[in-house]
Amino acid sequence: MKRFLLPTLLIILSFAACKPAVSPESLYGKWKYIGVRHPNSESRDSVSTTTLQLQNPYIEFTNKDSLIINWDGRVLSHGTFKVDGRDIQYKEILADGKTREFPFYVEDMQDKKLIFSTKGADGSEITAVKQ
Repeated sequence: MKRFLLPTLLIILSFAACKPAVSPESLYGKWKYIGVRHPNSESRDSVSTTTLQLQNPYIEFTNKDSLIINWDGRVLSHGTFKVDGRDIQYKEILADGKTREFPFYVEDMQDKKLIFSTKGADGSEITAVKQ
C-alpha cells in the first residue's frame, strides 16, 4: 500500500499543477499594464505605479491575430501572434521590415487579469487588466 501512495500522490499533484490552455478569444482586447517586474535581472527593478499611470502602457490583441504594445501614447512594438497552449508566440515586425520571434508565457489568466512573462536575463513579468 505504501509503495503506491507516493506515485499516486505525485500524479495527483502534477494534474493539480496543470493550467488550462489559453485561447486567442480570451486574449482579444486591450490589457492595461498595472505591474512590471524584471525578476531575472540583478537589480530586479520594476516600473513604478506612478510611471505606469502616467505612461499608460497596454498590450492589445485583435481578432486579426495582431498584437500591439503601446507605451506613453506610442506604438512600442507590433506584429502577429499565435497561441500554443499557455505560450503566446509573438512575431514582432521591426522598423526595417525584418521580424523576430519570441514567446510570452501566460503565468496566470483570470477573467479580467493577465500575468505574462518573457524569459532570459532581461525577461520581464507583466500584470495587466482588461479594459
